[in-house]
Amino acid sequence: MYSMRSSVSVPARPLARHSAVMPVPGGTAVGVADAEDRTRDRVLNAVLEHGPVSAAELGDMLGFTPAAVRRHLDHLQRAGVIEVKRVAKAGAGAGRPARRYVLSSQGQSKLGDDYLNIASSALRRLRDLAGEEAVRDYAVERFAEMEQRYAPEVDLAGSDIAARAVALSKALSRDGYVASAASIETKAPLPASLSSVQLCQGHCPIQQLAAEFPVFCDTETELFSRLVGVDVRRLSTLAQGGHVCTTHIPTGRPAAKEALGFPKLQAAPHVESNKSNQTISKKGRDDGSIS
Repeated sequence: MYSMRSSVSVPARPLARHSAVMPVPGGTAVGVADAEDRTRDRVLNAVLEHGPVSAAELGDMLGFTPAAVRRHLDHLQRAGVIEVKRVAKAGAGAGRPARRYVLSSQGQSKLGDDYLNIASSALRRLRDLAGEEAVRDYAVERFAEMEQRYAPEVDLAGSDIAARAVALSKALSRDGYVASAASIETKAPLPASLSSVQLCQGHCPIQQLAAEFPVFCDTETELFSRLVGVDVRRLSTLAQGGHVCTTHIPTGRPAAKEALGFPKLQAAPHVESNKSNQTISKKGRDDGSIS
């Protein structure tokens, strides 16, 4: 699982004068505040992975009492790394919307790469010197490497689109995207062809970069289409203010990779190789050696 211990710094609660300490071998004393910080990291990690999520659901997941969960949630909310989303309850009529916790924009920023500002400056310079197409070429090259790693794993899931989406979510989670795939089955009288999977990503390592350069989101969406085998649609992105990146994947129709119209991503060296092959083929036709 993606660990946030080294990435997120949540202000520690001041240690009270009467706080107990636990002696450990070697003479080192570990204060209650350290244990609080570790527990708070677990709560934050659960909000990242499962948000929007309620306090009660977090308590069940982590084995904490409701009071303990709310205490940590209140601290994280004061620190600005999580926020409350009001979600209407299904069938609840005019009742009060439920409170659900998600990572805030500040929290997402804290999880980002420390070098994103440098990367943004470099891409702006690249755009100024070579144009928007050069930025897209860079994005394509970046995701080509991801496609090469993910494709064998997704292909092992077979031709079932939902299974391929689950395999993709596992690959994304391994790279720190905190992804999940939830099936949405339709019921009569709606046709089964409207069934789908929602692929959610709770974290984006390049969120700040994608906010300035949306081509990264566009290129990633094209990648998902090729990997699962159907045309997909982006419903929300972290870069544009969503609490998660959500991709709609229709599962009610057969996979049709060839019909998508998206060429497989190729990094620059492969493009040059293709050009060379075209030259060889043309030469063969000219001298009659290739029919």
